[in-house]
Amino acid sequence: MTRYCRSHGFSASAQEPGKAIKWTTESGISMKVVVLGAGIAGVASAWFLSKAGHEVTVIDRQPGPAQETSFANGCQISVSHAQPWANPHTLLKVIKWLGREDAPLLFRLRPELLQWKWCAHFLRECMPHRIHHNIRQIVAIAEYSRQTLQAVRAEIGMDYDALTRGILHFYTDHKEFDKSLAAAALMRELGCPRNTVTVEEIIRLEPALAGLRDKIVGGDFTATDESGDIYKFTCALAAKAAQRGVQFRFNTMVTRLLAEGSGADKQIKKIEVIAPSGHHETIHADAFVVALGSFSAPLLKPLGIDLMIYPGKGYSATYQIINPDAAPTVSLTDDSHKLVLSRLGDRLRVAGTCELNGYTRELNQARCDAITQRVRFLFPDACDYGNPVYWAGLRPLTPSNVPYIGKSKISNLYLNTGHGTLGWTMGCGSGRAIADIICDRQPDVDFAFTGMPRRASIQIATPKLTK
Repeated sequence: MTRYCRSHGFSASAQEPGKAIKWTTESGISMKVVVLGAGIAGVASAWFLSKAGHEVTVIDRQPGPAQETSFANGCQISVSHAQPWANPHTLLKVIKWLGREDAPLLFRLRPELLQWKWCAHFLRECMPHRIHHNIRQIVAIAEYSRQTLQAVRAEIGMDYDALTRGILHFYTDHKEFDKSLAAAALMRELGCPRNTVTVEEIIRLEPALAGLRDKIVGGDFTATDESGDIYKFTCALAAKAAQRGVQFRFNTMVTRLLAEGSGADKQIKKIEVIAPSGHHETIHADAFVVALGSFSAPLLKPLGIDLMIYPGKGYSATYQIINPDAAPTVSLTDDSHKLVLSRLGDRLRVAGTCELNGYTRELNQARCDAITQRVRFLFPDACDYGNPVYWAGLRPLTPSNVPYIGKSKISNLYLNTGHGTLGWTMGCGSGRAIADIICDRQPDVDFAFTGMPRRASIQIATPKLTK
């Protein structure tokens, strides 16, 4: 087994942002890499590892790709709203919402050590210096990922109901709008064109909001943001990866990672799985990538790797559009109800709210009804509201909203997890970055990768695709 690195002639290049990323290798030797998880993070990791010349196997307990958190989220590529939840403003809102079943953020205290530890870390991340650091980290990896998504799209082409019309954030509360001005200014400082817009500009950008003219007080618009069906994209990318030789083992449950050695020599030599037949098997590889979202933490804890990830149950509703002219075509964020809305062809996807209540995915009807009630109010004639398709997924939340991407303390075990509500926004970039790291390369973005030294400064500008 030999790792590709600079001395082995590994390189990646693309001439311009949005162009295909071209990977070349001069060595015919590759590693066997097992990726655990077939959501957007896992499939993107497998794609870039395969492009780098490695033999890749993806393992997932579901019958196909993107069946869990990547299945039916809000579908926004929202770089300019990639802000951490951990801030004093959110804390005040959580206190205000306590006891409300339909609250945008519902916290249920449980007798779980992880939940208590997570909350303690969340409070720490609300300190001003931590907020500043976290915003820069999130924006850096999100912008890098958006550029990578555009490059992948240009390279292979796929239909996933993508819209590149930007994201429009509208406010119906004067205080919330006033608070948003500083956040928008910070995003512009970091290189994201999140521009404050008037009510008239909002209606011009999205005529379907005309009926709310008297209620909207202002907003901001980012033309470079996007939307698209994450499920369709992930399935299409998985199909392309399979054509390249990536092996997908579905209906396969990972039970244990089996380590050998100690200290710096400790490695994962094999993993134990339950195959579709019900039999236990072991799978050997040279390197392993954990991209299991909320389920990464319990899998790694026996190895002494304590990830601060707690599941946040997010809801979505999908409506059939019956009046296309009355439905929005620009992806929207409704600040007062913490909902995002994305047009997916002849469907409208609405997602939001968060419930910190363990690993259950059971639907709370009060929360589902609150989504439909709000969307019906916003766009009364747009959709068939009598037949919504509700869904809930477990977002892997870190207290800082900064994901774990990089090396673990076990030399051949890598992390690509904890993306929270921004898995779609960060997925392609984190997959590309983890492939670089496994190949002993420094990714082209200044981000706090686990197990790696930091660069001198954050680079928010368009990441270089030429290597």
